[in-house]
Amino acid sequence: MKSKKTGILALTSIVALLAVVSMVGIPESNATQAKMYEVTVTNLTPGQPITPPLLVTHSYEAGFFSVGEMVSAELQQLAENGNLEPLVMMLKEKDGVLDIVHGTAPLVPANDPGSTGLSYSETFVVSAESNARYLSFASMLVCTNDGFAGIDSVRLPINQKTVYASAYDARTEMNTEDFADLVPPCQDAIGVSSDDPGTGSSNPAIAEDGIVIPHPGIEGDEDLLQNVHAWGNPVVKIDIVRMK
Repeated sequence: MKSKKTGILALTSIVALLAVVSMVGIPESNATQAKMYEVTVTNLTPGQPITPPLLVTHSYEAGFFSVGEMVSAELQQLAENGNLEPLVMMLKEKDGVLDIVHGTAPLVPANDPGSTGLSYSETFVVSAESNARYLSFASMLVCTNDGFAGIDSVRLPINQKTVYASAYDARTEMNTEDFADLVPPCQDAIGVSSDDPGTGSSNPAIAEDGIVIPHPGIEGDEDLLQNVHAWGNPVVKIDIVRMK
């Protein structure tokens, strides 16, 4: 039997796929105009860990995904492999992006089925100013081929608001639900024993068209189980509070 410590290390290994990147930050000349917000991200699923949350404040035109449109190569890396670095690098060069903030550890379901000791909720601070008054969010649904939770271009509130993120399918990889095609932290995060090591790389043999759609959910025909890994939308709650 694997120890609790081993399980935690296996789960947090997904963070090793990420480069250590910092927020874009606020130009010093505009610092006095900035509005600051606390954003609390909470995993609502019964059996899906999510990768460290990515939060971005930006102008309305600078969102990074839309349902029915082609997914970017950078978001594909997050949705398939839990690799946040390409998306962060792309956003740092994107016009209209103000602040980029991300977590350093996955968020597990509140019942912590894998006994990882990790949290199901985390609070971040983001800034907004001028036209950069919109918030987007994304995290990979770890026990999926290419599923992610996201919100795109939500207007930040005057005081506070709560928004909910649904599950989306990047459709860059077939939903095989086979541990061989999933990132390795999935198994330990949910307390499932398997000899299959999983993978953190894309497999061209099971590639799809890359058009973002609402995620169809877990079928349970292979390694993933409906009574363990399935969810009902929304999958993530996002509480936004203006700091005084």
